[in-house]
Amino acid sequence: MLPDILKKYQKEFQPVVAFDPEKDSLLLLDFTEANTSLTAAIVEDTQLFSNHIERQLTNAGALYGIGGYNEHRTVYSRSRVFDAPDDEESRRLHLGVDIWGTAGTAVFAPLDGIVHSFAFNDQYGDYGATIILQHQLDGCPFHTLYGHLSLQDLTGITEGKPIRAGERIAHFGEPQENGHWPPHLHFQLVIDLEGKRGDYPGVCQFSKRAQYLANCPHPDLILGMLTHARK
Repeated sequence: MLPDILKKYQKEFQPVVAFDPEKDSLLLLDFTEANTSLTAAIVEDTQLFSNHIERQLTNAGALYGIGGYNEHRTVYSRSRVFDAPDDEESRRLHLGVDIWGTAGTAVFAPLDGIVHSFAFNDQYGDYGATIILQHQLDGCPFHTLYGHLSLQDLTGITEGKPIRAGERIAHFGEPQENGHWPPHLHFQLVIDLEGKRGDYPGVCQFSKRAQYLANCPHPDLILGMLTHARK
């Protein structure tokens, strides 16, 4: 099973973002309905949303905000990308870990791999610029997905390109290129991409929670950051 393999190699993974737990602070962010400070007016205005995140990080003295795996998020009501037709169940359950910070923040590959695919998912609320890497450990193939990147990071990239652990692969994108979100990285593990390229759901219907979480193990198995986060 992939989670067991990742635990075996956990100490060998390189940081996805620059973070020193001895010096840097991480703020655990909540985007569920329990967070009453995150009003609909804020969520629906990208600039207000960005200001809200920045203010929280500044007040906490935190380098990044982090969280979101297996979180039922009301914020996805801001975009029709997550809605379902004919009154079916909308997508609201988050499958990755988000790292919120400053646009231009560098993103690094945590382990060796190749570029599987990439795309500019340019819809309001979508990933924006996206890169997917393919890896293999102990004969087990899997993928890491990086969403909400800078559009310039897709320039010159090619499928099949070898990537080394610790190599800089991208940056946090500005709202106009990251799907119109406050600057952050969506980091997700995916075992089976189900034939998709440059894209894979980062949010699922709650009724399909078990199958998607089985295919998308906890990203902190690679990140190793959440134990350092505080509320």
